[in-house]
Amino acid sequence: MKRFYLSDLDKTLLRSDMSVGAYTRRVWNEAAARGERLSVATARSLTGVRGLLEGVRMQEPMILLDGVLIARIDGEILKVAALEKEIADEIIETGRKVAGMEPLLVGMDAQSQEHFVYPRRLNGCQKDLLATFHNKRRVLDADPLRAMERNLKIVYTESEKVTAELEEAIRERFGDAVETKRSADPYIDCWFLTVLHPEGDKAHALASLERIEGVDRAHTTVFGDSHNDLGLFAVAGRKIAVANAIDELKAKADLVLPRSNDEEAVAHFLAEELGLQSTPQPRAL
Repeated sequence: MKRFYLSDLDKTLLRSDMSVGAYTRRVWNEAAARGERLSVATARSLTGVRGLLEGVRMQEPMILLDGVLIARIDGEILKVAALEKEIADEIIETGRKVAGMEPLLVGMDAQSQEHFVYPRRLNGCQKDLLATFHNKRRVLDADPLRAMERNLKIVYTESEKVTAELEEAIRERFGDAVETKRSADPYIDCWFLTVLHPEGDKAHALASLERIEGVDRAHTTVFGDSHNDLGLFAVAGRKIAVANAIDELKAKADLVLPRSNDEEAVAHFLAEELGLQSTPQPRAL
């Protein structure tokens, strides 16, 4: 059975400027053309991934929005784990009371189109976050912010302290009815708190993807760098961290690569393991 390779995007497969390196593109496309099974697991949306991975041959289903969505690059949706409107509105109200702020919402309409709704009053972190978006389906909701029918992600971004306090309040209020993930933003000096359906994380999504692909856990290899990859590392057969990964993830890895994301670490590993012919890039000095 062929291995299934699954890579995080930001600060793992992508370089720090959010681009795909030329060597990574060549290696990935050569491997895909040869029938190797490669995909990504990311916090980003389908629309965002399409923009970032233009020119990259993506044949396998992808884990998107931290595990809420499994979809193909052509838009075919294979699995969705969404929060219903009632509980999402309660979560939004909890954020107002505890932290005095409203979140960014990622939802889906009846035609399976993504929609991004953000509050009219933005904090500094939210302004910086929106500036990095590759998704143009944004809607400025009327004040106050309200949930959609299918809510894929509820995302707060603030300081480490504020997001920790809000996470504690949400966990106390909603318990096992939600999943929460908190991590440092890889590009700006802020922290994310993401609230999801209890089965809307990368670990659950990986189990579903393995069933879809007919792959057993022992043949799954994952690559990552940060907190939101910990779930993948807990369940994958082989766990590989890039050199720039956080120490907590490195401690759980079977292998820590000698190269960073900016040195196209994942591509170098794949080229060597799969015996690909793409000419390697020299290491940065």
